[in-house]
Amino acid sequence: MNLKLKNTPELLELIKAMGSRNQLVSREAQEAFAAFLGPVIQKVLMNAGSAGAIFSDAEFDEDDSPSYPLDLYYNEGAGYVSVWSQHMAGGLPSSEVTGVSELKISTYRLDSAVSFNKRYARRSRLDVISKAVERMANEVLIKQERNAWAVILKALAEGSTNESSFSAGVHSDSANKHVWHTGAGKSFSLHQLNLLLRKHKRMNEGFAGMTPIAPYSSGLTDLFVSPEIMGDIRAFAYNPLTNNVTDPTAAGGQHLTNNVRDGIWSGGGMSEIFGININELMELGVNKKYNDLFDTMASTTQYADLDGVATNLTFAATDELIVGIDRSRGAFIRPVARNADSGSTFVSLPDDQWNLNRLDKAGFYGSMEEGRVCLDARAIAGLVLDAA
Repeated sequence: MNLKLKNTPELLELIKAMGSRNQLVSREAQEAFAAFLGPVIQKVLMNAGSAGAIFSDAEFDEDDSPSYPLDLYYNEGAGYVSVWSQHMAGGLPSSEVTGVSELKISTYRLDSAVSFNKRYARRSRLDVISKAVERMANEVLIKQERNAWAVILKALAEGSTNESSFSAGVHSDSANKHVWHTGAGKSFSLHQLNLLLRKHKRMNEGFAGMTPIAPYSSGLTDLFVSPEIMGDIRAFAYNPLTNNVTDPTAAGGQHLTNNVRDGIWSGGGMSEIFGININELMELGVNKKYNDLFDTMASTTQYADLDGVATNLTFAATDELIVGIDRSRGAFIRPVARNADSGSTFVSLPDDQWNLNRLDKAGFYGSMEEGRVCLDARAIAGLVLDAA
């Protein structure tokens, strides 16, 4: 992300004061700038990154213990449920089996510190100060994304719902998983997406086992794909499609209508399919970061074949992963602490380690306390395309 401070006389005077060799003047200016910095970075973090489109914020007072009632998501007769959450920043998300009750959510602190020579402040170098603020926001954002997607991929890898009609002819534990394997050497096709939608509808029942009302769930709302999968989607504009299950690239297939192809061609791709938003992530793809992470989460877990031919297919980092999310279900929660003084979820303070004049430096420390939790894995499903 790129941040740029607005060039105003008031801000210039404040930055000059931060560079003062008078410790009292410099400290007061740094505290004033830090109070301005926190809400700015908070706003940036709310609108940047891919995880923000999946998780819903649940603010709580700092020093409080956040919790969430699970009976809003599950039938009480089920007895117990599984949730996935992070217990520490950078740790392995755990699958916690708990009764249908008030779930206590673990939170952790994400922080960053930046510094710069005071001479840049005395010379009102807005570009240098902007880069310091940008660096702080980027460091926290990277930590946020890594921890958020660890929970998402853990829930996807282990999620399972007991519904034998999910798989075309296969009834087993692997068929109940929320991930389908498409087999070797297949590019992404509408047929695969259609089966994924059907599968997700089956596990998306209401509280009484019937059709859910629209406000509760709309089925899959978003797909997260790699640039390579997005390339397959753009190819819809000039390649024939087919309903041939065993060979999606077979000739003589069913063509898209001309107006759909023209829209893909003129727009450089598609922003949605069947009303589902398509989000392109650089972290997805063969041997990319999120594929490697999912490979670790899935381990030796077996998934059913999309065509119902086999049940013992596993994931490898060399496979393509497509992640489908139902955002309308509200299953992904981000509890975040709200500062009692500022009301901001991101707190910025002057860094005390630069107080000595002989250092001639100034710096800021910023932090936020949050957690990531998936309360209901029925809100996530995926496809695995074997690139071999």
